[in-house]
Amino acid sequence: MLTNTTHSSALSGWRLEFELTGSCQLECVHCYAESGPNGDHGTMTAQDWKTAISEAALLGVSHVQFIGGEPTMHPQFGELLRHAIDCGLPVEVFSNLVHVRADWWDMLVSPGVSLATSYYSDRASEHAAVTGREGSHARTRANIAQAVRRGIPVRAGIIDVLDGQRVEQAQAELLALGVSSIGIDRLRGVGRGARTRPDVSQLCGGCGRGQAAVSPTGDVWPCVLSRWMRAGNVKERPLAEILTGQAWKDLVDSIPAPRGGPQCNPDKEDCRPKKDGNDCHPSEKPACNPRFCGPELSPKNPPKDPKKK
Repeated sequence: MLTNTTHSSALSGWRLEFELTGSCQLECVHCYAESGPNGDHGTMTAQDWKTAISEAALLGVSHVQFIGGEPTMHPQFGELLRHAIDCGLPVEVFSNLVHVRADWWDMLVSPGVSLATSYYSDRASEHAAVTGREGSHARTRANIAQAVRRGIPVRAGIIDVLDGQRVEQAQAELLALGVSSIGIDRLRGVGRGARTRPDVSQLCGGCGRGQAAVSPTGDVWPCVLSRWMRAGNVKERPLAEILTGQAWKDLVDSIPAPRGGPQCNPDKEDCRPKKDGNDCHPSEKPACNPRFCGPELSPKNPPKDPKKK
């Protein structure tokens, strides 16, 4: 059993991604987890997740993210979110925002809780071409607006997946909705986005360095993208033991460390900035592709009108 004297700061400042389920209402063409309506909740029970959440709080983790799949599809989502809140953990719910139950809003407005989502176009048909579900654009858009009205922090990521995708117009629409934290990222070669076997070249370099992910089966990875890099399982060993063990160190050492400064050098083919996004997660700028480099968008720095030169 963990004690405050032995483990209270073992993971101080770390960020953990809890992938609650592989189930999702959508079937996005680029999803790193290959989740969808036929996905399942894995083998982690609600009590297993509560244990992991409690351990994260005891270890000094600074932030947890509920992700999937669609985390709200987990049958005990509300119970797990409440447990994280009660443990005093700041928690971000990464949701497609297709469906938000009325009783969840009361928890989502709690201090320390925020939302993240993906958005693909200002056009419903183009958005649906990515998500695989008609009507998803209207639902997500409406719930983004609802969250903003309720004062819930929202960040959004736009993944450039389709040829000619209306990325700038999507940015403008999000800004108009009141979302100021917006990132753009390229397609990652993991999951449905993979054209070859995934490897560490698809990772941003920050994986495992102050962050880790726990899968629906309890496997621990450096991040949700590095799904083939298993360091252990929280159903078999304590989280702290896994993240301070030799297997973890060896995996992280095999991932090229971040290089470069706060801005990309588009002329450097090996550009690997300190922060980057992934193909389902809202982007954390800057990213290597020159199109995605530049200052973070804000109401004071809106996207350019594509009709103006």
